[in-house]
Amino acid sequence: MDQAATPRIRNVALVGHSGVGKTTLVEALLHRAGAIPRMGRIEDGSTVCDTEPEEIKRGISLSLAVAPFPWTASDGVTYQVNLLDTPGYADFAGSVDAALQVADLAVVVVSAVDGVEVGTEAVWDRCEALGVPRMVFVTKEDKPRADFHRVLEQLRARFGSGFVVLELPLGEEEALHGVADVLSDQAFEYDGDGTHHTGPMPDDVAEEEHRLHDEVTEEIVSGDDEQLERYLSGDVPTASELELTLAHEVLEGTEYPVVLGSASTGVGVDRLADFLCEIGPAPRPVTVRVGSNGDGAEIDVAADPAGDPLVHVFRTVADPFVGQVSLFKVLSGTVRNDDRLVNAVTGAEERLHGLFHLRGKEHLPTDAVVAGDIAAVAKLAGSPTGSTLARKATPVVVPAPPTRAPLYGLALTPVTQSDDDKLSGALQRLCAEDPALRVERTTEGGAAAGGHSQTVLRGTGDVHVAVALEKLARKFGVNVTTAPVRVAYRETIAADADVEGKIKKQSGGHGQFAVVQLRVSPRARGEGSEFVDSIVGGSIPRNYIPAVERGVMEQMETGGLHGFPVVDVRVECYEGKYHSVDSSDMAFRTAASIGLKEALARAGTVVLEPVSHVQVLVPGELQGDVMGDLSGRRGRISGTDVLPDGRSVIEATVPEAELVRYVMDLRSLTGGRGSFTAEHSHYDVVPAHLVERLAVPVG
Repeated sequence: MDQAATPRIRNVALVGHSGVGKTTLVEALLHRAGAIPRMGRIEDGSTVCDTEPEEIKRGISLSLAVAPFPWTASDGVTYQVNLLDTPGYADFAGSVDAALQVADLAVVVVSAVDGVEVGTEAVWDRCEALGVPRMVFVTKEDKPRADFHRVLEQLRARFGSGFVVLELPLGEEEALHGVADVLSDQAFEYDGDGTHHTGPMPDDVAEEEHRLHDEVTEEIVSGDDEQLERYLSGDVPTASELELTLAHEVLEGTEYPVVLGSASTGVGVDRLADFLCEIGPAPRPVTVRVGSNGDGAEIDVAADPAGDPLVHVFRTVADPFVGQVSLFKVLSGTVRNDDRLVNAVTGAEERLHGLFHLRGKEHLPTDAVVAGDIAAVAKLAGSPTGSTLARKATPVVVPAPPTRAPLYGLALTPVTQSDDDKLSGALQRLCAEDPALRVERTTEGGAAAGGHSQTVLRGTGDVHVAVALEKLARKFGVNVTTAPVRVAYRETIAADADVEGKIKKQSGGHGQFAVVQLRVSPRARGEGSEFVDSIVGGSIPRNYIPAVERGVMEQMETGGLHGFPVVDVRVECYEGKYHSVDSSDMAFRTAASIGLKEALARAGTVVLEPVSHVQVLVPGELQGDVMGDLSGRRGRISGTDVLPDGRSVIEATVPEAELVRYVMDLRSLTGGRGSFTAEHSHYDVVPAHLVERLAVPVG
């Protein structure tokens, strides 16, 4: 592609609720452009973008897919359109974030049958937060119960003004046969092959179309002072002039064009491609931070093919044939085969060998990639998702969008020793492919656990984690069993205790002798444990004191009466006895351990549980239901607030044990419109009637 091509590149993310038909729309666009010989079907698993077995099995998109195609628009110019097909299911919203980070336009796909849904609201809010220009495509206009005007009312009711209607349906449901172009006052009738021709404006839409033409014209010209002045003086702008003005307003995020059609019949598909090219923005400048740590000043980098090369890796894919494939966007400069660039964070040099465009699973080789374009390369081993590649003298970092908290987790146990050997590396590669996943390794030191650890895989929901485990087995050959994540319960002593720990053994030769007097007492919650040496007069030699402390601390880690690690305890060693021959470090460690166990048994313990601070964001009308549910989870409401858009924010503290499945339960309770964050706050006493039900850790 020549350097003059950058202004003719369109990076477009298709976003929307799950099941609205984004992937089918990609098929229709590719087929209409001649990029594929026939449209694939989701039911057959034959689409370009949904190629993973996990996607085919479920019939939904689970990850970001790229589908480029060339398109000669109605203005006679040929453009390169890079479609970014995204999942609509909430668990995979991380892929939406990745697409929006490199897209210059988001097409919000809305079903003419189902209208504005929770997924529509979610992606619209995300686009708003990231400042991504938007347009709306109302699809499924040929389906029963399709109602374009109802969808338009819902859009305006939920997201306000700014929607510019560019098309009206000619017929609807099974009778859909074309579209009325509002800007040009023309009717376009569609043939069976997806092409259109101009026809007379049907009487049943003529009046509405003419009225809408005047309204839309005034709406568009009001954003351009010069054009508005001409319009008021009687100089009516042409459709091309209106499109040019609208393109600026789309870029600025003040207007949102609305077009319509049907991916299955082809009505409106070619018109959508035209609008993407003629109204959609060219590659926009990207804000980066100077410095390898991203801690310097912010600068804007223009998509200049003649500039210094700057590459942003926004997704990695584990390919069974070529290894790791890195999808990247060239932010500046022109990248050519076998160029060598440096990772701005690690300093590792990377050779970009074998550049190609990726269309689903198809590799389309290329010699060069210009600024603004999206391509792929294999084997960038030292540059995971989020990496920035530049020349050595250009240490810059592209700020990542806020990550979504992985709120659901499962503990993994390898099935065989071979699985165990491969698990760590496979999880690392899995997380490189999907940064929304997170791996944690927790160690519980309870008596029954014997220091047993858990490998925990966390994601944004149960389906997210389930799909990751299926990929773990299929792509990396690692099989695991799963269990709930163990809650990190703790114990502390319930009262003061004064005890003696003693060991006295004689078995020929050196024996074991040590006596320690311990005064054990509870500390304030969260203060941690403390060992105090109060020995005077040499009743225990100084060189044995560290052994006494070690014995106390080891017993705390081993666990209390219920098998959980002991915390928030003050242990004072104030007296003891020793033997010049039979005493040893081991003897004093053992005596101290015996003493602490005796203190816990004598004074008793209370079990502590981790408590999280939770912030829940829900529609205002559901505030009462959500607060009631939190109370049923032993939560304590600490406050509520109402946002300007009418949503409620609920602050509460909730035991971690009650949040294990809360991400799914909240979605069910709120119809997917609720979200929450949780972070550890403190430990609190478990009610006595619940202690006996606790799952004591097992080794």
